[in-house]
Amino acid sequence: MLLHDRRLALVFRLAAILVVCWGIGSVSGLFAGRPSGVQFLYYTVLSNLLVLVWFVLLVVRTIRDLRASGACGWSTPSPRFAAAVMFAITVTMLVYLIVLVPEAFTQNTGYQPFTPTDNVVHIFTPAFTIVDWLLFTPKGRVRPTDPLRWTLLPLGYVALAFGYGALGGVFGGGTRYPYPFMDLDRNGPGGVALWLVGLYVALQLVAYVFFAIDRMLGALAQRRSATR
Repeated sequence: MLLHDRRLALVFRLAAILVVCWGIGSVSGLFAGRPSGVQFLYYTVLSNLLVLVWFVLLVVRTIRDLRASGACGWSTPSPRFAAAVMFAITVTMLVYLIVLVPEAFTQNTGYQPFTPTDNVVHIFTPAFTIVDWLLFTPKGRVRPTDPLRWTLLPLGYVALAFGYGALGGVFGGGTRYPYPFMDLDRNGPGGVALWLVGLYVALQLVAYVFFAIDRMLGALAQRRSATR
C-alpha cells in the first residue's frame, strides 16, 4: 500500500534520520568521545551510512515536492535505487539475526548481541528503510535483473574486506576478517567458500522475494487506478 501523503513521508523520514544518526554515532564511539575509525570498515556501518545519505536525499526531495506540488503524491528520486538501498540494509539485518547472533550464543565469543546500539544499526535502521519502501515508494518499477545487481554491493564488500586483510589491514580486535564466517584461519578456504555461497543463494532468494512484492503491489496499484 502506497501512502500518497508527503507530510507523513517527511515526518517518517526525519525520524529515520535521527535513528540512523544515533546508531552510527553510538557504534562508532562518536557520542562517547572515543571515535573509532575501524568501525567504518564493517558492512554494518557502511550500509547504515548509505541509508543515512539516502534518507537525507529523500527529505530534500520531499520538502521540494511539498512546496512545488502540495501534500498529495510520492517523493522518491528513484524507486529502483530505493529498492537497492532497502536490500543493502536488509542484508545487514539478516546476517546479524541469522548468522552473527547464533554464533555469539553457541561459540561463546564474548560478543554481546541485542544491545541498544546493536538493535538500532542492525534492526531499527533496516526496519525504517523497509517501511519507507513499502509505504512511500511507488511499486512496479523494479526490473527482473535488478536483484542480481543488488547483490553486487555485499559481494564487493567481501572482496574489499579480503583485500584489506591480505594487505595487512586489521578490523576490530586485531583480526584480519570483519566477520567470523569470513575467517580463513578458523574455517579454512573451503568452509569460508561454503558460507559465502550459502549466504549468496539465500540473499538472492530474498532479493527476488522483494522483486515479487514490488510486482504484486505495483499490479494492485494499477488495478485500483483503473477502477477509479
